Amino acid sequence: MTVLGEYALPRDKPVWTSMLVEVLGILDIEEKSARQALARSAAEGWVVSERVGRRVRWSLTPPGRRLLTEGADRIYAFGREERPWNGQWLMLIVSVPEAKRDLRHRLRTRLTWAGFGSPVAGVWVSPDLSRQREAQQIVTDLGLEAQAMSFTSTYGEVGDQETMVARSWDLTELKDRYEDFIDRFTGLNPTGGRAVLRAQTELVHEWRRFPFLDPQLPAELLPAKWSGTKAGELFHHKHVDWRPDAQQYWDDIVEAEEAG
Repeated sequence: MTVLGEYALPRDKPVWTSMLVEVLGILDIEEKSARQALARSAAEGWVVSERVGRRVRWSLTPPGRRLLTEGADRIYAFGREERPWNGQWLMLIVSVPEAKRDLRHRLRTRLTWAGFGSPVAGVWVSPDLSRQREAQQIVTDLGLEAQAMSFTSTYGEVGDQETMVARSWDLTELKDRYEDFIDRFTGLNPTGGRAVLRAQTELVHEWRRFPFLDPQLPAELLPAKWSGTKAGELFHHKHVDWRPDAQQYWDDIVEAEEAG
């Protein structure tokens, strides 16, 4: 999906199986695994195949295109700028019976993706008040409107804000992940289209995880010298630098496939 989002999505053209297998091979993915990945993507409704003679090519379905477009918007915008904060919190209280574990998991997954953290069971918090509409959509989609309440306010005098943040988000693990990303890509300077395409794809594939992991807390709530800031600068710098050669190499493969 990273390959399709980075290269196929902008072009809106079908892609031959052999071409996808070749590109995934550059990433050390064996042909059998590449074909299995295509089959899974088709079964999930993200791509659809079309036979042309003895060859097969793949196109994004409308849901697949929508998924990748939304993902691309979030990935490429993530880490670009620091937003000011007025000290206000959004708190969502929503109870799900213990017996409904699947529903609890879906709620947790979607609220976490939206940047919410949970300091105690049934309570979710976010310093981003604009997430209120998204929270409303989530509880509506899951049929939990009757069990949900929300409040906006500043933190009170009981307890301290730092402890609530520490209980809501594991910033230590997130910091370690950012530092691993920095260590991996800081000194990487590929040469030649093939190597650049590989580096660019791996860069995006690793970065795409952070919008899910990082709640994008205001600077006031983060440790000093937050590694996420440096990682964001590194991603956007490398992505811009490597993009022309990676995209050109993809086009070269397309041209070679069509000529063959």
